Amino acid sequence: MDNQNNQNGFSYTYSAKEQAELKRIRDKYTAPTEAEDKMARLRRLDASVTNTAQAVALLFGVIGTLILGFGMSLIMTELGEALGISGDAAMMIGITVGVAGGILASLAYPIYNAIVKAKRKKLASEIIRLTDELMK
Repeated sequence: MDNQNNQNGFSYTYSAKEQAELKRIRDKYTAPTEAEDKMARLRRLDASVTNTAQAVALLFGVIGTLILGFGMSLIMTELGEALGISGDAAMMIGITVGVAGGILASLAYPIYNAIVKAKRKKLASEIIRLTDELMK
């Protein structure tokens, strides 16, 4: 911030960085234009396609990995004995549970792709309409 002596007193000039910050703050309190509203809606719609898919795929991956880990624990530790399961039965149950968890975790990416494809199909007309309006 520069201080410059003026006939009426001091005046301040702000750097370009400070000017940009002032503009950003001011823009928060001014009404958005119609184009900005449409652009914000377009960004939200576009982000919603992958956000939903990521959340569901992450849930499948984490739950599958936890189930896989539980199966491995049954095989590799005394967890089976602590649960009252004999050694051979714990091994068979552990393998079954581990494979089921592995399958569930490996489905995360195909589920992600399926959700993205379905959401894109569902939102395509609205996104194309908004982009057509903004490109005019």
